[in-house]
Amino acid sequence: MVQSSTSKTLQNAEAMCLDAGVRLTMKRKRTLALLLEEESPVSAYELIDLYKASYGESLTAMSAYRMLNFLVEETLAHRLNSVNKYTACEHINCNHAHDLPQFLICDNCQSVSEAGIQKHTLDQLKADVLKSGFSMDNQQLELHGLCSNCQ
Repeated sequence: MVQSSTSKTLQNAEAMCLDAGVRLTMKRKRTLALLLEEESPVSAYELIDLYKASYGESLTAMSAYRMLNFLVEETLAHRLNSVNKYTACEHINCNHAHDLPQFLICDNCQSVSEAGIQKHTLDQLKADVLKSGFSMDNQQLELHGLCSNCQ
């Protein structure tokens, strides 16, 4: 992400946190900036290395996970369960409601794109799952394949 774009996104993230009554501390903000600047999702341990290289400060694994969990809870980042990595939300700069995100994960370059799944599609999926006797806990969809650059 371009520096001016990252700056604008971080300002929007701070405003979102203020509206939610939570604080985007300097370390949380730096963590989000790293996620925004990375082209691929990162693990907590990769984040620790990036943080040290970028800011010259060490992070413990517990701190990294705490900051990442905060960003996920505030919908500023997403945890990709299938690869156990994190990525910044692509919709921080939007001012409208979004569909439930589904993540398109490239198995070659590890890039991730967010695509919304419409409510009626999710409702149909839930109904089909319920008919099978299964209870869905997590509605996040992660689809693996090849991005247009890697095809």
